Amino acid sequence: MDARSGAPNTATGDQKVDSMVGVQKFDNVWDALEADPIRRQNLKLRSELMIRISEELRALGVTQTRAAELLHISQPRVSALLHGKIDKFRLDSLVDMAHRLGLDVSLRLAS
Repeated sequence: MDARSGAPNTATGDQKVDSMVGVQKFDNVWDALEADPIRRQNLKLRSELMIRISEELRALGVTQTRAAELLHISQPRVSALLHGKIDKFRLDSLVDMAHRLGLDVSLRLAS
């Protein structure tokens, strides 16, 4: 039952279909864009890390050149990071960058 309209809805994974209007609703953009659940989870993790790293760099108020020095990457890679070019970054490299900024990265596994 949809809490907002009181209409019944069906749910498949993280996707919800509102039967009144036929609109699909997703909990996360990657749920809408990626069909492969393994790749979808990887994209979710990478995007979360990219957002946090970008926020931390903005909070520090550093230039892209200084950010590159802090992260041990090139300035063009910093630019790609800040522009959300998710396809340019692997999960392990993002974890390394987060640690270099003093961010605590942890992973929670569930069955």
